[in-house]
Amino acid sequence: MKLAAAELRTVALPLVTPFRTSLGTQTVRNALLVRVLGADGEEGWGECVAEDEPTYCSEYLEGAAEVIRRFLLPALFAVPNLDPAGVAPALAHLRGHPMAKAAVEMAVLDAVLRARGTSLAVHLGGVRPSVRVGVSVGIAGSLDELLDTVDRHISAGYARIKLKIEPGWDLEPVRLVRETFGTALMLTVDANTAYSPADARHLAGLDAYGLALLEQPYDPDDLHGHAELAAKMDTPICLDESITSARDAAAAIRARACSIINIKPGRVGGYLEARRIHDVAQANGVPVWCGGMLETGLGRAANLALAALPGFTLPGDISATARYYDSDVTAAFELDGDSIGVPDGQGIGVAPDRVALDRLTVGSLRRVGRPSR
Repeated sequence: MKLAAAELRTVALPLVTPFRTSLGTQTVRNALLVRVLGADGEEGWGECVAEDEPTYCSEYLEGAAEVIRRFLLPALFAVPNLDPAGVAPALAHLRGHPMAKAAVEMAVLDAVLRARGTSLAVHLGGVRPSVRVGVSVGIAGSLDELLDTVDRHISAGYARIKLKIEPGWDLEPVRLVRETFGTALMLTVDANTAYSPADARHLAGLDAYGLALLEQPYDPDDLHGHAELAAKMDTPICLDESITSARDAAAAIRARACSIINIKPGRVGGYLEARRIHDVAQANGVPVWCGGMLETGLGRAANLALAALPGFTLPGDISATARYYDSDVTAAFELDGDSIGVPDGQGIGVAPDRVALDRLTVGSLRRVGRPSR
């Protein structure tokens, strides 16, 4: 494909309820969408999952838009025959910015695979027509509110409940959820780097509650601390923010810093690198699952395709649309039992609803290249 034009849109999706983690509280999800057009009429969509502020990682939404507009897209315009596998090499001279790079790679994947008549799931090597999914529960205002929220999600059919935790909101909420809903519930916790090695003894108290995993308790660069904690706890340690590439995954596995990996395509620079992390983990017998970043339906569709790969044996954070949004830029994704179907159409398998897209678009529409057709 010869890239002919591109445009960037920021959309604002109000959340059904505020979502609080140790990093802060969100009431609206602002997302950056990338549309690319090929010289022969190809069209593809990508989504940048960077947040408004650089709290989860160093990237943030406005900065990602600037990087895409000023650097990434011009570099891709210079490629005479752009293939998805060529996106990363074409951008390798530009350091960092994996979420921005993931967005343009996703758009190119969508465009090229649509032209080829192939789905993203098939291209990546997916083996499942649907994937089991879990739900992430933010830090609640009270224990009663937490129990009501968990009960609602279990009743909806989710295969796994993940509780966000932070110092002061950890052992007691976990104990109460476990005692209320029983040992059959697959229960995990996510710290989003809120703890330090000084908290190791306290975190070991989580072993009493039969958790499937403890996610990212320490700073992303502290593999040694995670390895020491993993040696002390029965609860498996899962890494998220620490894993930004297949090389990182291999290093973490060698260091015994984790026994499970959460793969977020935006965090690692795109779906092709996410597949490489999956392959490294699978070769080492390490299960993986697909994390979520409050994506719109575009990113949700692509994540489902990734989660169809064989190594994704744990339910991912790819909840039904209604978990977060009353209105989305695509048709809603819905639970079927404890699973969601993997889109099998060409490319990512979904396209924006133009009416909804225009309604949810905020700010100016920025075009790069020659005008859109």
